[in-house]
Amino acid sequence: MTLVDLEDLRAAQRRIAGTAVRTPLLPCPWAADGGRRLWLKPESLQPTGAFKIRGAMNRLAALTAEERARGVVAQSSGNHAQAVAYAARRLGVKAVIVMPDTSPAVKIENTRAFGAEVVVVTAEERDTVPAELAAAHGYVWVPPYDDPYVIAGQGTVGLEIAEDAPDELDTVLVPVSGGGLISGTAAALKLACPGVRVVGVEPELAADARQSLREGVRTAWPVADTYRTIADGLRTPSVGVLPFEHLTAYVDDIVTVSEDEIRATVALLARRGRLVAEPSGAVAPAAYFHRAGELGGRVFAAVVSGGNLDPALLAELLAA
Repeated sequence: MTLVDLEDLRAAQRRIAGTAVRTPLLPCPWAADGGRRLWLKPESLQPTGAFKIRGAMNRLAALTAEERARGVVAQSSGNHAQAVAYAARRLGVKAVIVMPDTSPAVKIENTRAFGAEVVVVTAEERDTVPAELAAAHGYVWVPPYDDPYVIAGQGTVGLEIAEDAPDELDTVLVPVSGGGLISGTAAALKLACPGVRVVGVEPELAADARQSLREGVRTAWPVADTYRTIADGLRTPSVGVLPFEHLTAYVDDIVTVSEDEIRATVALLARRGRLVAEPSGAVAPAAYFHRAGELGGRVFAAVVSGGNLDPALLAELLAA
């Protein structure tokens, strides 16, 4: 199975220019503890509120004219949904998005606002209905992570970190769900600055990727288990086939964080970092604040992968 390379990553960088924002690497002096320092990569600043616009735009921009005329279908709990809808609107492509009924209302509303047709299904149907729609209507399927174009698009996060990072950067923390973001980011970092460690971060309640990486076998968790976490963007029951190959090749380790630690980090990022992060987006920095003993390292960058959360939930977490 072919892994993405620097040529793929740089081609993606050119395709998404003008659509995805080149987010800054923010120093966080308030997070220094005397022995460690932290930079944040705020993908919450993207026009759709999450990193997913990178992979979605790279995939759609590579469609042929015939494929664009057919339209696309995708499945997502929210961030990939919004990204595909936004990219499709920019390119004049019809988009149908399948979303589980557990998706936050704000993500469903935003996806519709970007012009997509939204089909709401049960969590168990999320991964089967898109194939049925593609077969019935001829839509091109745009997977959320198990696709080389999507992986390369997400990997532009890693290219930007490599370009902006201080010379002493030694560890990059990346959230893990289906594995597209960490696959592309890890590939970019290992190919562009191979001395940097890449560590994935998952909720304890959805730690299928950690189990898979440590056992060397791609493992799935039941949907009923992964849907317990507040980090709705990280509830995928297993990493993709192609992402697992990238994890095996490029990722140094995966650690987990608890639900209380995720909640506390959402509030901390809002108060001290002045960043709105959804629970999924707070998972990577949560490892910096709560898993120092497992990480080692002195100079960190953590990806804040998204900021699409219900205002009521933000208010609840800030009041806790």
